[in-house]
Amino acid sequence: MPKSLYSLFFISVLIFSCQDSPDEDHSNYNSISTYIPFKLTTDLDALSQNEKNILPHLFAAADIMNDLFWVQAYGDKKSLLASIANPKLREFAKINYGPWDRLNDNAPFLDNVELKPLGSNFYPPDMTKEEFEELGLLDEKGLYSMVRRDEAGKLYTIPYHELFRDQLEEASGHLLEAAEICEDQELKKYLELKSKALLTDNYTESDIAWINMRNNTLDIIIGPTEHYEDALYNYRTAYEAYILVKDKAWSQKLEKYIELLPQLQTELPVADEYKQETPNTDAAQLNAYDVIFYAGDCNSGSKTIAVNLPNDEEIQIKYGTRRSQLKNAMKAKFDHILLPISDILIEKNQRQHITFNAFFSNTMFHEVAHGLGIKETINGKGSVREALGETFSALEEGKADVLGLHMITQLKEKELIAEGELMDYYVTFLAGIFRSVRFGASSAHGKANMLRFNYFKDQNAFTRNNNGTYAVNFDEMKKAIKGLSAQILKLQGDGDKAMVQEMMTSNGIIKETLQRDLDRLSEANIPVDIVFEQGLDILGID
Repeated sequence: MPKSLYSLFFISVLIFSCQDSPDEDHSNYNSISTYIPFKLTTDLDALSQNEKNILPHLFAAADIMNDLFWVQAYGDKKSLLASIANPKLREFAKINYGPWDRLNDNAPFLDNVELKPLGSNFYPPDMTKEEFEELGLLDEKGLYSMVRRDEAGKLYTIPYHELFRDQLEEASGHLLEAAEICEDQELKKYLELKSKALLTDNYTESDIAWINMRNNTLDIIIGPTEHYEDALYNYRTAYEAYILVKDKAWSQKLEKYIELLPQLQTELPVADEYKQETPNTDAAQLNAYDVIFYAGDCNSGSKTIAVNLPNDEEIQIKYGTRRSQLKNAMKAKFDHILLPISDILIEKNQRQHITFNAFFSNTMFHEVAHGLGIKETINGKGSVREALGETFSALEEGKADVLGLHMITQLKEKELIAEGELMDYYVTFLAGIFRSVRFGASSAHGKANMLRFNYFKDQNAFTRNNNGTYAVNFDEMKKAIKGLSAQILKLQGDGDKAMVQEMMTSNGIIKETLQRDLDRLSEANIPVDIVFEQGLDILGID
């Protein structure tokens, strides 16, 4: 296993137009995507010697998720990388897990590369939705299967644990080795169950064991998890891994918010039928971590800074969820990206409201908001996820963003949040839109960003000054937050897919004025995101 996935350097890569010529004549380009390197480290004194001994096994298992995600996102990694002569472009392909720039609406950056299929490599690239849906395959909506064609060209599904048997047996073996020497009994049980789950695609027991862990300092999230990579249907999950070290001091500060979840649910700005479910506070957790390894989906393009798991809605209702804030990665984005953006796009007399505490809290309550609202439609259309289909992820991310800010407003007004002024959270939130929308408007998070930005603009929640800076209008922002929260919660409860599609088409896009302002950030060489130097050697472990 390579000890470091990426070398330490600043990457500034030209993203080129697709040309008819097969050579790498890249005299024309469309945009520049920039990443700034960041070392993933932590205070190893927080770990026992036994936990340090476990780390090499966890790193080895996690690294295998990179190869599995490559297959799901693109296909043959080796042949693609071997075909790229330019070392910077080859490194850029590694960051993006394929030949499409994830921070530029998945635009191809190599010659003679087609547009990225909406279904990535989960489905044959020549498959039509009509062809797939007419077959009515038993595993049509499978979370853990790939769709392929047989020799006669007919579609069929194959489970992950069969398609990736060799790699999963290797990853499973590493987890078992970690479990064998693990002294923490809860972590040991989880590692054993996760090892088994990788080979069966049955993750229920391991998810329950994971959510039941309370006292562990060392943690690993590993396996097929999120649905974002399947932009065709939002059915299939992508492989990823995080290795985490809990910051127990920060986590303890966050515990007080868990007991407020039922109250926050009842106070949602929507009719009672849209908030009839009750959050489970007994098992709900809100923790802060240093992340020391990313692999697969979470490491592709823009880097995740908070995680809300498990995704299984039955487990969420019965056992709760864990909202994990990745503090060191979050601080890197705040220092190296958000603050420089604010110096250009936020009105000078509001820049003092840009704080890390507000950035952390906005991100944290985004994750809390995922657990509020309802999972089932109110009109018999089934689950919200099922009713909204491929539009679900973008609307759910939009809900979490704006509802999180609504909750901060409520808690701040009740003096249940002591730190800072409410204006800190609003201005930092606006600056955060400029940061995250640079990831592009094609992803679920990108559409959510633009839906929110354009709604706020229409409601006069902010003003764009003649000098190209933006200022929050406090009262209008407060009203807009409440209004958009109510609108999204109702759309989810109604399972109104047609209305969501219409809303995303009209407002889930980057409009001309904003694009010009975002271009100013690129001209100022402000990085779009971070790329990690990570591995055992970075931690100082042999």
